[in-house]
Amino acid sequence: METRAVMAPPPPKRLDELSLPEVFMRDIALKTVFRKNATTVTHLSRAMCLPIGITQEIIDIARAQGLLEAMGTLNASGSTGMPYQLTDSGKARALDALAQSEYFGPMPVPLDIYREQVKRQSIRNVRISREQLLGAMGHLILPEHLISHLGPAVGAGRSILMYGPPGNGKSSISNGIRDAMGDKIYVPRAIAYSGQVISVYDPIVHSAAEEEADDPTRLRRMTRFDTRYVLCDRPTVITGGELSLGMLDLVYNPTARTYQAPLQLKSTGGIFIVDDLGRQAEPPQKLVNRWIVPLEESKDILALQSGEKFEVPFDTLVIFSTNFHPNEIFDQAALRRIFFKIKIDGPSQEDFLKIFALVARKKKLQLDEVSLVHLLKNKYPTIDNVYANYQPVFLIDQMLSVCDFEGWPYKMTPELVDRAWANMFVKDEMIVK
Repeated sequence: METRAVMAPPPPKRLDELSLPEVFMRDIALKTVFRKNATTVTHLSRAMCLPIGITQEIIDIARAQGLLEAMGTLNASGSTGMPYQLTDSGKARALDALAQSEYFGPMPVPLDIYREQVKRQSIRNVRISREQLLGAMGHLILPEHLISHLGPAVGAGRSILMYGPPGNGKSSISNGIRDAMGDKIYVPRAIAYSGQVISVYDPIVHSAAEEEADDPTRLRRMTRFDTRYVLCDRPTVITGGELSLGMLDLVYNPTARTYQAPLQLKSTGGIFIVDDLGRQAEPPQKLVNRWIVPLEESKDILALQSGEKFEVPFDTLVIFSTNFHPNEIFDQAALRRIFFKIKIDGPSQEDFLKIFALVARKKKLQLDEVSLVHLLKNKYPTIDNVYANYQPVFLIDQMLSVCDFEGWPYKMTPELVDRAWANMFVKDEMIVK
């Protein structure tokens, strides 16, 4: 992968390096003790994703305020093994804090500090070679000029609009771009802004990397990065017809009084694919208008329940994919803001035959020259010889289904081609009701 190694967020060494209000940190600790029954420094340290030394500092603050108390005396295992419990005042404070926000566990990363990490692992730092892109799309038969257009678009880390007739692999190409990225970034479990916590890490969106096993000969376990982050593959968010403007806003849970990051914030450092643009309930122009500021200024504007608006980084490769011509769904101002426009056409007859042969070999269907000539000379002229990438898979699967039903060995005949073709299109006719 020709990309700069992503610099890991260093583990904090002192409490003040967390850059969070003391009361805010103390309350998260109290809530975590209450909800998770975290009774030792070690347990609380893991729950809050903080080094033991900093966790001990927070415990000492709570003890000095009469909110936590030790349940025994210091023993040979040291202070990390000493159990603690909430005092009556501590329980009351924990319940009061939970009434304000149910968030507990991993200590959030302040938004300003997260911005710096986003810069260190920006999608625009990624450099992808022709070989890498071809390697990620090796299963696709694509014209060479298309790779020449896609490469610079992906390398720029800007927005891409892919358009063209349906069934020609726009979704597969989007997934290939994702696979070509290959490297990993650090995703915060949660970020903090104005006393509010926004959960970012989402196991549905983010694929956590396997942790390296510790060297058993090492005298003490080394923390390689700030564990308030999760090391993940560059994220990919894929949306289709279900995408609405509301999905791009902060998600507030009024019961828990906590926030979830919107999809585009979860995709920071990765790819956001808007598939089937034009099939959403919202008009395409309206959807793209929502992206204008993020696409131009690399920042997004979100709003809290209070109405307060704030900026978050927008570091995402946005891929719009549509079966419509761009001029049908966008005005010229919107098109100007989409950095790359790439048409994905159907294959030539030569590439169609390559795809057909590749699929047939994979599905163990013996090709038949007479049947192929029948397909090309008698069937395709009825649709003006317009080929699409989905058609070989569709036709071959249809023929195999007939063979399975009839108990025949897998074969290709002109008659089977006719039966498969009849299912690929619906006859245009009046239905009498």
